[in-house]
Amino acid sequence: MEVGLQSHAKALSPAPAPCFFRARILRGPFSHHRMKTSDFDYHLPEELIAQSPAERREDSRMMVVNRQAGTIEHRHFAELPSILRPSDLLVLNDTKVVPARYFSNDGRCEVLRVEALSPTTWKCLVRPGKKFKLGRTVEIGEATGTVQEILEEGGERIIEFDREVDEEKHGHLALPPYITRADGASDRDRYQTVYGKHEGAIAAPTAGLHFTDEMLSRFAHEFVTLHVGIGTFRPVSADDISDHHMHSEVYHLSEQTAQAIHRAERTIAVGTTVVRVLETCAIDGALKAGSGDTSIFIHPPYEFQAIDGLLTNFHLPKSTLLMLVSALASKDIMMHAYEEAVKERYRFFSYGDCMLIL
Repeated sequence: MEVGLQSHAKALSPAPAPCFFRARILRGPFSHHRMKTSDFDYHLPEELIAQSPAERREDSRMMVVNRQAGTIEHRHFAELPSILRPSDLLVLNDTKVVPARYFSNDGRCEVLRVEALSPTTWKCLVRPGKKFKLGRTVEIGEATGTVQEILEEGGERIIEFDREVDEEKHGHLALPPYITRADGASDRDRYQTVYGKHEGAIAAPTAGLHFTDEMLSRFAHEFVTLHVGIGTFRPVSADDISDHHMHSEVYHLSEQTAQAIHRAERTIAVGTTVVRVLETCAIDGALKAGSGDTSIFIHPPYEFQAIDGLLTNFHLPKSTLLMLVSALASKDIMMHAYEEAVKERYRFFSYGDCMLIL
C-alpha cells in the first residue's frame, strides 16, 4: 500500500564525508576488495516497475537520502523547492529523444538506429540478427536499406538506405525493455523532458521527466548535453565490475555552464548522465568546457569532484547506474535505501519515482 505524504527519517550507518576535489578512483586499503556485480543485486517485485508515467510530471514521490546524516526521508517531488537551497544550481541534460525503433513493412524484422552516420546511413541493432547478412535488404516505408557491414564487437549493422526513412510516419520510441507495452502517442510527450532541445538520444534522461516548466523556473539552472545511447540498457555481464567495458556516449559542456558551476555554492546534477559529463570534464581539479565522447565508469570507491548532490530515478539491479549512485552515497546506504523503496512501494525505473541524494 502507499505510504502517507508526511516525511520521516530512518537512521542508517553514517556515510563518509564527501570529497569534491580530484575525480579519480580511490586507491585506499578498502579498494583491495574487488567488487562483484552481484554486490549490487536486489529483489524487485515486477509490479513495482512503472509501465506508464504519473498523471502529472510533478506527482512522483521522492526519497531523500542524506549521506552525511545517514537518513532517509519519504517526500514528494513537488517538495523539492523546500528541500534545496535558493543558492543551489541544477544542471540538466537537454538531449532530446528521437524515434529510433523501426519495423520492416512485412513486420518480420526490427531495426534500432543506434547512430545516424548520415541521413541515409545508419548504425543499427537488428532482430533477428541471423537474417541480416551482408547484402540483405529491408524495406521500411518507401525506403529500402541494404546491409553494408557487420561490426564485430557489438554485432551492429551498417545499413544504407536509398532514400530517407520517414521518421514521423514509421519511427517508434525505443521504450526500455522493462516497459512491456508498445509505445503510444502519449509517450511522444511524456518520454521527453520539457526542456529537451538537441536531438540524438535513444533513451530519455529520466530524472528530468519530473520537471515542468514552472518547477524548473524556480531554480537557477544550466544544461549539458549527452545523447543517451542503447548501452544504458545493456547489463553488466562481467562478474568483477572492474572487467566491465563501459559504452561510449557523445557529450557537450558549454563554457556558460562550466562558469555557472564554478560560481555555484552547490551543484545538483539532475540524472546520472549529467554526472558522467561533469566528471569527464573535471580535469586537474577544474571543470573545463568541451565536447567529446565519454566512456567513464563510476563505481565505488570514487571521489567526486564536480557535484554536491544528485536527483535520479531508481535503477536496475546490477546496473552501472546503481553502481554510480552507490559511489556517491556508499553501497551500504544505497542498498538499504533500495530495500526501503521496495518496502514502501515506490515506482521504479524510467516512468517511476525519484531519489534525491544530498
